[in-house]
Amino acid sequence: MVAETPLAPLKADVLDKLRQVSTSTLATQLYRRGFRQPTLIGLKLLSNVVDGFVGEAYTMRFIPAREDVNTPDPYRSGNTLQWETIENVPPGHVIVVDSRGDVSAASGGDMLMTRAMVRGAAGFVTDGGLRDGHVLGDLPFATYAREVTITTRAASHHVADVQTPISCAGVAVYPGDVLVGDRDGVVVIPRAIAEEIADPSLAQEQMEAYLGTRIKGGEPLWGIYPPSDETKAQYEAWRAAAADASGSLPTSTASDFLQAATPIPVPETH
Repeated sequence: MVAETPLAPLKADVLDKLRQVSTSTLATQLYRRGFRQPTLIGLKLLSNVVDGFVGEAYTMRFIPAREDVNTPDPYRSGNTLQWETIENVPPGHVIVVDSRGDVSAASGGDMLMTRAMVRGAAGFVTDGGLRDGHVLGDLPFATYAREVTITTRAASHHVADVQTPISCAGVAVYPGDVLVGDRDGVVVIPRAIAEEIADPSLAQEQMEAYLGTRIKGGEPLWGIYPPSDETKAQYEAWRAAAADASGSLPTSTASDFLQAATPIPVPETH
């Protein structure tokens, strides 16, 4: 475990804004800034109760277990970093595990996930497997894994480090990075640009909700997606009308934004 350097806190509204944005939108915003692959490919949300999470990364790194180090009784082997992680993760943080993509043994199970949930963790993400999938499916806690596997962690994994830079599903994750998960997957936002990306991501989410409604209404892609200057002006006019009707600019999710706003006028075609 490396010595932790205190990180400057994120502004209070950054995570709230990111909560309203899909992982697809975030991946697009990151792509525009040169981050081509921020997505943890192959990981699936196991919970049927929650739809995702937003949280700061609290990292854990596994290496292969070795018989002279990892005895059949992990509690007495001296390697208790997994339990220490669960008991020390700050509220609102997501535990992110580098399991080397190895699903031969689980990164954890229902007891550890339940304890992390009760302690206020935002979620648990591993590029390996998790146990007790039938329990995790009913747990109101965001758990992501490549597979459900029944073999206990100590059979294949040794916990080597906590709160150090890791690779998860081939993506670099540093302690304090911001992770966002939904039913499509998980995306990693470098902490240094989390504040920068929050507002344009929310703006894109809201605009695309408007554009999607026009596409559903029968309009062609040309000039709508991506939007032309004319379409952008029509969106801003519609948004201003919605603000006048409600007394303020909308700050809710894109779907709520559309439902609460005035009907979208479809421009006449000639």
